[in-house]
Amino acid sequence: MTTPFTPETPKRPGLFTRLRNSFLTGIVVIAPVGLTVWLIWTVVGWVDGFVWPLVPEAYEPDQLVSRYIVGEGERRNEFLFNLLANPETGKIEVNVRGLGVVVFLIFTVIVGWIAKGLIGRSMITFAESLVERTPVVRSIYSGIKQLAETVFAQSERSFEKACLIEYPRRGIWAIGFISTEAKGEIAFKAAEPHQDLVSVFVPTTPNPTSGFLLFFPTQDVIELDMSIEDAAKLVISAGLVYPNGEKAKDALEAQVAKG
Repeated sequence: MTTPFTPETPKRPGLFTRLRNSFLTGIVVIAPVGLTVWLIWTVVGWVDGFVWPLVPEAYEPDQLVSRYIVGEGERRNEFLFNLLANPETGKIEVNVRGLGVVVFLIFTVIVGWIAKGLIGRSMITFAESLVERTPVVRSIYSGIKQLAETVFAQSERSFEKACLIEYPRRGIWAIGFISTEAKGEIAFKAAEPHQDLVSVFVPTTPNPTSGFLLFFPTQDVIELDMSIEDAAKLVISAGLVYPNGEKAKDALEAQVAKG
């Protein structure tokens, strides 16, 4: 006899349910790896397809292998030629994915090195002055330039620390990233006498690339011990992934014990 208070014995999931759960778990494991490999493979192939048409034919892999490895005329190694040549076309075809990326990286480094010099800066200034006079090209170039500077200039200047702030009102806390101290007109007009301001970027969830730039008094900003990466994980996961939770708890208990 059972009563309303008698706990029911949980039913063991069936074979189909177990297979479905295993399949979903496998998807969770495979999908990130597969999509990452596919994206990198696609981008590398796109860069190769863009770069190789710009490389002179004499310096393409096919020509270099034919000239320096297989040889030409009487110097040609028949074994290597038969091994590398395409039976249908009778020509050596070398298709190594990623060589175009290497050429692109070398070319970009050379351009960047030249652009840092006096002659390079003068050439860039002159070219940009010409672009500014072209109506349609001016809008496209300025937008792409701002995007590139925003994305690729992060190595020179990045967020300093993660922090907690009361936003959008007192009693509600949000994670932010401290960028720099407020300077210039903002620091002069917004701050009270003898009060320092810091600029804090408050990201949105689950897309941390958008958010709000706010200026807070230094005493209203609580710096966190977690890294910028861990704080970003917390924001992206909407609080589901709490980095180093046990470690932070132990550190807090130790700090309280010291008094």
